[in-house]
Amino acid sequence: MSEPRKAIALISGGLDSMLAARIVQEQGVHVEGINFFTGFCVEGHTHAIRKRDRNRPKRNNALWVAEQLGIKLHIIDVVEPYKDVVLNPRHGYGANLNPCLDCKIFMVSKAYEWLRQHGFDFIVTGEVVGQRPMSQRRDTMPVVARESGAYDLLLRPLCAKNLPPTLPEREGWVDRDKLYAISGRSRKVQQALARQFGITGYAQPAGGCCFLTDANYSAKLRDLWAHRPGRRYELDDLMLLKVGRHLRPRPHFKLIVSREEGETRFLEGYRKRFAHVRTVSHGGPLTLVEGEGIEDGDLELAARVTARYSQGRDAERVEVEVVRPGEAPRRLQVRPMAPEEIPRDWYL
Repeated sequence: MSEPRKAIALISGGLDSMLAARIVQEQGVHVEGINFFTGFCVEGHTHAIRKRDRNRPKRNNALWVAEQLGIKLHIIDVVEPYKDVVLNPRHGYGANLNPCLDCKIFMVSKAYEWLRQHGFDFIVTGEVVGQRPMSQRRDTMPVVARESGAYDLLLRPLCAKNLPPTLPEREGWVDRDKLYAISGRSRKVQQALARQFGITGYAQPAGGCCFLTDANYSAKLRDLWAHRPGRRYELDDLMLLKVGRHLRPRPHFKLIVSREEGETRFLEGYRKRFAHVRTVSHGGPLTLVEGEGIEDGDLELAARVTARYSQGRDAERVEVEVVRPGEAPRRLQVRPMAPEEIPRDWYL
């Protein structure tokens, strides 16, 4: 008997990619998963950091999907090459800073590279015609296949019958009659398939798994780019954008103020990198001061904002500790800012 054909499935951690892999598995194809870490993924970051989310499952959904399917998962760090996708999307952005079509092309192209290096036969994705306004339209799906270089080695089991037959279908590696013709944004068919396969506990769709689709996050990223030469960023920057209140009182610096205990503990890991402020006389947040050319007056302003969000917000004076990297801590007595003293346009 000949060996089974081998497919590499893009596993995002959602139900669609899980079902797509399972459908192909059911036809006797050997499936392995691939997941690309860009730094912008929603899951496992803020939920793990924030105390208020302590009861939410702390799991990597892609790993969970692979475990449920019984497949090997290859997690690949693409933070650096993905920067060009985010900064220079050929097909533009969506409603926020989400380069969805360029992102899908990038992911499939990387999967195709992996396929060629490891002797696999075709690629599987969980795409559905009409589900996403940029990357999952009938007119953009051929663009993904063509510009990624995968062409008809790209199989979309959930909507394959809405599209021309691919090489795996024409060659009989999979039976087209056992694939699906799902379209649109409703998830009813996928949910019915999940019940049929006995799949429970899967992640619920919530606008995608990428922070770039989020308006608040995109606003903070735009601000970061506006104050960085060449719009440069590093992974730490992406992580910090996910945590705390972000305020920019002056063009040359901004404040990141923790909102609760979990965020305070997370930001403490950056104390040696940034000037920071914390309250001493009252319980309160940790504030990072990010920027260059920061003067004593800037730190005093940061101290007053920090006092505003402390338990001493109504006190006449709050004692704070101010630390510059490499210098000894200083103590200040400051008057907390009143809410009306903080302009709305400071908030990012």
